[in-house]
Amino acid sequence: MKEKRNVHLKVQELCDCYATNDPLKEMSVVKDAPDKEEAALKWLALASLHGVNNNAKEVSITRSKDGEVRVTAKYRETELPSPGADVGARIMEAVREVTHIEGSKGKTPLSLGIRNDSIELQVKMKTKDDREKVTIKFPE
Repeated sequence: MKEKRNVHLKVQELCDCYATNDPLKEMSVVKDAPDKEEAALKWLALASLHGVNNNAKEVSITRSKDGEVRVTAKYRETELPSPGADVGARIMEAVREVTHIEGSKGKTPLSLGIRNDSIELQVKMKTKDDREKVTIKFPE
């Protein structure tokens, strides 16, 4: 029987594990990981670290109905490495599990421990037309 761990705790552990790595480099190879669920959590941790390290306003991941996944960050409009369709779908599931956002839209604060500190992020989910979007907003 496979143990189902707390997703929020696992993301925090991955933040601690990858805190000294280059998040963009790690994000660019996450789509090739064999364990897509683990890759989704790793991507969430890396996106959070990237946002904190680069003074981002927010990082968004958008998945279309046909599975195309795009990632953008606002500090300057730039596209980040996509996690791919399989990992992208699991990222959406993981965010829903961590935040308990149900339905087509919702917004909630998310406290995330990184090393010996913590940060409060704002997580927003929205489904409109054929797109599902998660936005992680970082404090100023």
